[in-house]
Amino acid sequence: MNEQFVRNRITELRLKKNISEYQMSLDLGKNKSYIQGISSGRSMPSMKQFFEICDYLELTPIEFFNTEKKEQTLYREAAAILNELSLEDLEAVFPILLRLRAKTDRKKQAEP
Repeated sequence: MNEQFVRNRITELRLKKNISEYQMSLDLGKNKSYIQGISSGRSMPSMKQFFEICDYLELTPIEFFNTEKKEQTLYREAAAILNELSLEDLEAVFPILLRLRAKTDRKKQAEP
């Protein structure tokens, strides 16, 4: 990880939310060119400011640095949900998982 990653990631996440540098700066209570300064490399946020940026973008610091593919995040979230289920609910869901796995296996076997 380096400063360029942080700058690029803030820009990427800001654009995904369709927020201008100007608006984000004002929403964070900073001067109008605050985010532009970070994006251009003129400055870097302090740790406190970084946490404020994460809160503003509605993500945790871990999520900020997580650039894995979306599927990997979904796998982890699904596993966490399954882990919280009661034994009765897990037993109800398990046949569905087996059916889906069999379907996936059939597709893999059909591929050349």
